[in-house]
Amino acid sequence: MKILFIGDIVGEPGRRAVTALVPKLRAEHGIDVVIANGENSAGGSGITPATAAEIFAGGVDVITSGDHLWDQKEVSQLLQNEPRFVRPINYPPGTAGNGSMVFRGAGLPPVGVLNVQGRTFLAPLEHPFMVMDAEVKRLRAITPVLFVDVHAEATSEKIAMGRFLDGRVSAVIGTHTHVQTADEQIFPGGTAFLCDAGFTGPHESILGREIEPIIKRFLTQTPQRFGVASERIILQGALIEVDESSGRALSIRRISEALPPVAV
Repeated sequence: MKILFIGDIVGEPGRRAVTALVPKLRAEHGIDVVIANGENSAGGSGITPATAAEIFAGGVDVITSGDHLWDQKEVSQLLQNEPRFVRPINYPPGTAGNGSMVFRGAGLPPVGVLNVQGRTFLAPLEHPFMVMDAEVKRLRAITPVLFVDVHAEATSEKIAMGRFLDGRVSAVIGTHTHVQTADEQIFPGGTAFLCDAGFTGPHESILGREIEPIIKRFLTQTPQRFGVASERIILQGALIEVDESSGRALSIRRISEALPPVAV
């Protein structure tokens, strides 16, 4: 089984890259399941039912999230009505939505998808390691193929989560920092790992946002509007091949696919 994970989708350019490139990547690599982090898909901050629908229509099967989950008020509709949308699992009990789901594609074994948020330099949610320990045990009774999006700031926390779950999940891929790392590997227990998948959107930018306002903010320490940039659009992520019977990762490779510029 081949799973494509797409790093944080930023604004309209990121959604456009998904729509244009996911069908191509599916055909080229024989991809079975596509998972994408969509927490920045609405104007660069948050997600709405409309942006989620566009991402699903572009060929994505499951959408994960992160610390910008609540930036758009319309997200409540997704949390209540869309089982293919998962939020960080370590929100307190009673929070709307789900932190995991089991995707069942036609002719495919079930794939468990989990989303967890780190606590270092981010909001102090419930203990991510303890929450994940219990949920992984529950989902392994359903399927050995488990994918984890760990949305965290600190590289050490992401690596620790990967090592903690090694041998119990198929892949642990990091999101949030928007800079694709070059540490893809398979841990001894068979878990594929990448510290950060990068981001999908305009790379002639600062993490997907217009350059000048961010530089001005650093220079003056005054509030600025960080608009979404528009140039050099790239889809980034990771492609993982998994043994369906054991759930062990067989390979992992980084993906960085440019959207061809529009001819004028």
